[in-house]
Amino acid sequence: MARLLVTGGAGFIGSNFVHHVVEHTDHTVTVLDKLTYAGNESSLAGLPEDRVRLVKGDIADADLVDTLFADTDAVVHYAAESHNDNSLNDPRPFLDTNIVGTYTLLEAARKHGTRFHHISTDEVYGDLELDDPARFTENTPYNPSSPYSSTKAGSDLLVRAWVRSFGVQATISNCSNNYGPYQHVEKFIPRQITNVIRGIRPKLYGAGENVRDWIHADDHSSAVLTILDKGQIGETYLIGADGEKDNKTVVELILTLMGESPDAYDHVTDRPGHDMRYAIDSTKLRTELGWAPQYRDFDAGLAATIDWYKANEAWWAPAKDGVEAFYASKGQ
Repeated sequence: MARLLVTGGAGFIGSNFVHHVVEHTDHTVTVLDKLTYAGNESSLAGLPEDRVRLVKGDIADADLVDTLFADTDAVVHYAAESHNDNSLNDPRPFLDTNIVGTYTLLEAARKHGTRFHHISTDEVYGDLELDDPARFTENTPYNPSSPYSSTKAGSDLLVRAWVRSFGVQATISNCSNNYGPYQHVEKFIPRQITNVIRGIRPKLYGAGENVRDWIHADDHSSAVLTILDKGQIGETYLIGADGEKDNKTVVELILTLMGESPDAYDHVTDRPGHDMRYAIDSTKLRTELGWAPQYRDFDAGLAATIDWYKANEAWWAPAKDGVEAFYASKGQ
């Protein structure tokens, strides 16, 4: 039985990982989460108290981090400021958490000799043209375009440097866009689902041609466990499920699955520097480590996600009005 420390484990992807670990392993989990607006203690509700504990704290708190690493076999580092719109409005928290926080964790991993896995994003690679057949690979040059993606790129480079310079036992994964339960309503898919539930017309940036490579959070979780178990130290693995869809298609599918007219949405002004297309080539992960996604049918995965938001309004409702007020102030 391993003792895992999961940073950001009360956030969207982190909490899904904690649920996945409890269901599929015998590991115990300590969650370190600052419980900012994007972290939600209720995302961990119902998990066994003898296997999961929550510590409220900042990954940039070196003393706290050192204490937790002393009783940890492996760390999975999800904690990050992650919302692009917020990074454009106020970049500073992204530097504090994504850069300084990752540095603090790496220093603790170096001191204690702790296995460390760093969760990153495909956004560090910039974007691809809509008509480009290429997809991102582990060798794609970094070309971030926002404060969010640039700080994630910086954190990736810190991990690589600490592996090479100090022998930290770390791996990195860069994943495509996640969807599924427990995602904050500021994000694209849950915002549109909860808008329809509330009788609000969904909103689409620009023409909606931007393409994202969607993966269910359960598949992301299984991939991370595979890398933690089988990954080669110092290596980067891209996680994707061949789920390329443009935003217009996703909005129209949400409306259709929810029994609405597929054109019942509004176009709003596009955000600055909005990347056009992300696409992941996960061949290395699949061939070298034997991983494969389970949610191969995006329509079915999206339908299950819609059902979750319908059944869990008490989880997302407290944040909904504030999110919509923020977007309304920007005409979005």
